[in-house]
Amino acid sequence: MKEIYLAGGCFWGLQKFFDQFDGVVSTEVGYANGPDNRDGHSPTYEEVCRSSGHAETVKIIYDEKRISLPELLRFYFMVIDPLSVNRQGNDRGIQYRTGIYYTDSEQLQEIRPVYDAEQDKAGKPLAVELEQIRNFFSAEEYHQKYLEKNPGGYCHIPDRYYHLSGRQ
Repeated sequence: MKEIYLAGGCFWGLQKFFDQFDGVVSTEVGYANGPDNRDGHSPTYEEVCRSSGHAETVKIIYDEKRISLPELLRFYFMVIDPLSVNRQGNDRGIQYRTGIYYTDSEQLQEIRPVYDAEQDKAGKPLAVELEQIRNFFSAEEYHQKYLEKNPGGYCHIPDRYYHLSGRQ
């Protein structure tokens, strides 16, 4: 099993989006690549919304024999605006920035070609952070699988993207 961390605006929709794909073993929403908390506690949603510096992020555990990292990234770029700074859909703020946070530098060999192809397609530098994961704090339980629990909840990802795999 491998893991990758993807920030793409509100983490509710991104989690639901990736949960549909065969080969995605598990997902968890949380707060990533902000400052380490000196007292050791995880940032709260309220702190993140007050610009703690963390990005709403989805931790994805995947079986690389069933779905590749480049394939996951191609799906990721389908549902984000890679040129938007600190904004996806109606969500604005540093916590809604986009980012690909890898666990080891070997993953860059798979990430870089996809990232560069998206940048070439855009014709300008992407606003998607590309860096190693520094920290990840699990979000509160009520955020986990939020759109499964609250089907009418807001998300910037259009509904049509939740049925790409054919799984319901």
